[in-house]
Amino acid sequence: MKVEQIAIFLENRSGRLAEITGILAEKGINIRAMSLADTSDFGILRLIVNDTENARKVLKENGFTVGTTSVVVVEVKDKPGGLANVLQIIKKADLNIEYMYAFTQKSGETGLIIFRFEKIDAAIDVLVKAGIRLLSGEEVYAI
Repeated sequence: MKVEQIAIFLENRSGRLAEITGILAEKGINIRAMSLADTSDFGILRLIVNDTENARKVLKENGFTVGTTSVVVVEVKDKPGGLANVLQIIKKADLNIEYMYAFTQKSGETGLIIFRFEKIDAAIDVLVKAGIRLLSGEEVYAI
C-alpha cells in the first residue's frame, strides 16, 4: 500500500511555487496533496499527483531537481482522537515517522494522513494488522 510522492527542491524565492503549479497545470497533472517545508535558502515541495511519472519528467525538463519517495496514506475518522489512535499504534510498534501531513476530504467524515516512515514495510505491516485502512496509489491518485 505504498503511494508514490514527488519531492521538488527549490530555491526560496518569489514565484517558484507558481511556476511549478503552472507547469503541472499545463500538462493536465492534478495535485492531490501537497506539503511545503522551507528554510531561509531553499524549500522542499512534496506532492502527490495523479500522474507521478509525467510530473517528474516535465519538472526535470524545466530544470527542477525532483526525486520520488514512497509514503503511506492512512484513512482516519474526522473526529477528535482519529489521529491520536493511529499514532498510539505507531508508538507501541516503536516506528519512527520522518514526516507527515494531512488533509480532510469532507468535514466530519474522513481525513487522510500521509506518512513517511523510516521503515515503511514494517509500518505497513503494523497498521494493516491493527485494522487501519491504507489507501492504494490508485485510490489516492483518483481523489
